Amino acid sequence: MDNKDRQIIGLISAHFPLDIKPFLTIARKLDLDENDLIERVKSLKNNGLIRRIGATIDPRKIGWFSTLCTADVPKDKLEVFSKTVNSYREITHNYERTGTPNCWFTIIVQDKIKALRIISEIEN
Repeated sequence: MDNKDRQIIGLISAHFPLDIKPFLTIARKLDLDENDLIERVKSLKNNGLIRRIGATIDPRKIGWFSTLCTADVPKDKLEVFSKTVNSYREITHNYERTGTPNCWFTIIVQDKIKALRIISEIEN
């Protein structure tokens, strides 16, 4: 990943243009050809640096519930834990960190009761 890729990631994540040719708009800002920009974005996605391009919605502003959860998962259970957590489409982030707790994930749902149900299912 070079400096131009960093600039692309910055613009896509913070200022994705809402127009008919958004990649052309970004390409012009970065003095790139539109096709070169698209190929760079594809490469960043294929290499796992970009997971998705989409809207970020503030759940509270639409009356939903969001919470950050933690778990201390033994190393030999990390794979099953990750598969379990990732099976819920309501979980937007799931990652391992060093220290205790070692696993963190974010749930966004319509209400707190549903979040508590999901947390309980994961605990089990």
